[in-house]
Amino acid sequence: MPPIIDVADLRKTYAGAKQEAVAGVSFSVEEGEVFGLLGPNGAGKTTTIGTLTTRVRPSSGRVMVDGVDVVADPVAAKLRIAVVPQRANLDRSLSALENLTFHAAYFGYGRRERNRRAREMLAQFGLEGRGDDRVDNYSGGMAQRLIIARALMHDPRVLFLDEPTTGLDPQSRLFLWDQMEALIARGVTLLLTTHDMAEADRLCDRIAIVDHGKVIASDTPRGLRRLLPGSEGLELTLASATDPAPSLGGLGTSVDTEADGDEQWKARIYGENVEPSAAIAAAESAGARLVDLRRIEGTLEDVFVHLTGRDLR
Repeated sequence: MPPIIDVADLRKTYAGAKQEAVAGVSFSVEEGEVFGLLGPNGAGKTTTIGTLTTRVRPSSGRVMVDGVDVVADPVAAKLRIAVVPQRANLDRSLSALENLTFHAAYFGYGRRERNRRAREMLAQFGLEGRGDDRVDNYSGGMAQRLIIARALMHDPRVLFLDEPTTGLDPQSRLFLWDQMEALIARGVTLLLTTHDMAEADRLCDRIAIVDHGKVIASDTPRGLRRLLPGSEGLELTLASATDPAPSLGGLGTSVDTEADGDEQWKARIYGENVEPSAAIAAAESAGARLVDLRRIEGTLEDVFVHLTGRDLR
């Protein structure tokens, strides 16, 4: 079976720009997979998603979705995909039910079928009995659930989710995660962008990390963690007036420190055989006082920062 998404040497240069926004991105996604596309702000992932969803015309390259060239036949591509945007774009002058039925009408569903599907979606997303409410009266979590319900009204093969749980309370976030897992069980392919590394780690089968317009790493979450100089080690919280990194150097394969309040530092020492006693002795010899110590395993966030750096974008 060919991949349901196939991106080959995708490039995009905007008019007047000095460099490419996307500079040769390639990846593929298998049917029924959850694929994460991660990257810092300005890395090129928004342009990549824009091309996949027919909103951005590429400068060159090939983008196929469910066997359709999205540039050559964007109308056919739109029938196969749906997008859950980062920012709410519901029509707030309409009721929840009307938002759903108008979407279905756009895709050619008859009145009876679109009303049936709309009520089915309202029930599925915990909005039963609220279909006649105007969406102005919805909470943020309710509005986000309605946006996902609307995206599914035409039964897409591929669902693009852009930061789907940003700003949601824990209950709403867990509910949406459950709904995503239900979609996966039905065979829907999900492409997820998120800055929540725990979310990506939990949901994604594979992840591509994009930076400066290129894919710099692509693997399973576990495989990406192996890119760290050390995938496990110690984390020390130290009371110190200065950065303790120099005193800890050489204890493991790498040392990473960051300020954690007034004259307090977090120090992560990566390595499989880092001895706590040696780390404590090294810190104390430099005048630092141990506040806390724990064993750690490298996280997806550690990988992300390791590959893309700490600088603000």
